[in-house]
Amino acid sequence: MSKVSVKSSASKRPTTMDLVNRNLAKRKRAERRFRFYGIGAILFGFACLLILFSDIIGKGHGAFFQTQIQLQVRFNAQQLQITDPTSKTQLDNANYDAVIENALLRDNDALLDAELPALEKRQLLSLVSTGAVYSLKTVLKNAPETLNQTVSIWLTADDDVDNYVKSIGRDGQGFSGRLSLQQQKWVERWVENGQVRQTFNTTFFTEGDSREPEQAGIRSALMGSLYMLLVTIGLSFPIGISAAVYLEEYAPRNRLTDFIEVNINNLAAVPSIIFGLLGLAIFIGFFDMPRSIPLVGGLVLTLMTLPTIIISSRAAIKAVPSSIRDAAFGLGASKMQVVLHHVVPLAMPGMLTGAIIGFAQALGETAPLLMIGMVAFIVDVPADLLDPSSALPVQIFLWADSPERAFIERTSAAIMVLLAFLITMNGLAVWLRHRLGRGQ
Repeated sequence: MSKVSVKSSASKRPTTMDLVNRNLAKRKRAERRFRFYGIGAILFGFACLLILFSDIIGKGHGAFFQTQIQLQVRFNAQQLQITDPTSKTQLDNANYDAVIENALLRDNDALLDAELPALEKRQLLSLVSTGAVYSLKTVLKNAPETLNQTVSIWLTADDDVDNYVKSIGRDGQGFSGRLSLQQQKWVERWVENGQVRQTFNTTFFTEGDSREPEQAGIRSALMGSLYMLLVTIGLSFPIGISAAVYLEEYAPRNRLTDFIEVNINNLAAVPSIIFGLLGLAIFIGFFDMPRSIPLVGGLVLTLMTLPTIIISSRAAIKAVPSSIRDAAFGLGASKMQVVLHHVVPLAMPGMLTGAIIGFAQALGETAPLLMIGMVAFIVDVPADLLDPSSALPVQIFLWADSPERAFIERTSAAIMVLLAFLITMNGLAVWLRHRLGRGQ
């Protein structure tokens, strides 16, 4: 009996293969769970990205369209106070507000000013943008023969009218905002008569900032960002590449180079606002350079971008096989020839990728630009590096802080433009890496 019991107990013990299979099944289950967690994390990230883009596009797409009102405008020479339609001075100083007022009053069956109470007349006049006078000035300059004639003109509507018209149909009624009931009736009558239309908002891309949302544009901020990016590229790319080549190929390995490497790595992790304080102290405080100019902004962004370019360039140089250097030296090439003819061309895809990603990061920075005065309200488009200007991220910051509802659309639209630039630059980095890598 004892021998039988020993054999039965021995037969119940798991064999080595049983243990291996059991552990293998456990590892496979763990691997499936890990794969599931990874896929879930990716899907969650895409869902968040989709929600973000949907919210931005949903709020901002309306800014690319502007509401206009059709009015029968009579260019009355007496009201305009013009005697010579070819005189530039008289055209610039003409009383276009009186002509718009008369057109609005006649359009609403009011023949004289006295037909409407003063309050309602002000409400009626406020339905047209204050920038409509520039449209009339342009028409009269281009066609002086229209003086003392009646012309059908589409004038830009006020931002409250624009919001109201865009909201009509979403929930059966428009968003009234600051419009009174009488103003809503006037707008609805124009809509029924076909006197209201929505056209592509070219002003958003051709004009600078403005206190009035319907007249505000991003051209000044775009040009400011472009000038700053040109300064950043022109300085940080050659300096960063040269520093990386020297540290990796020429610099001796000692405490000084170790100290420099540690500080470069630390600078890459420094908050961007610190670079703004540095630019404020050095470029504006010490060198007495003017505030709010693209040159100072470009210098500050150069300081911020240099560590990223140096680190990525050094990593690309390290990735070049040492056999390339040995083969070049074996053929009699000098150190300079090895670096310029073999190492740098092979490392260039990685260098360009890191540089473009650094430039894209600099393009979206706001904090350092606030410290050097780029937050100023700038209307004029900068003509060179020394003209005051804003930047696209700072323009978004300013519009997001504005109380007018119409600036919500323009804020989201400006974010869409900035995201388009960032996606384009990152796509360019991927394409260059693939193109140059395939060429090698």
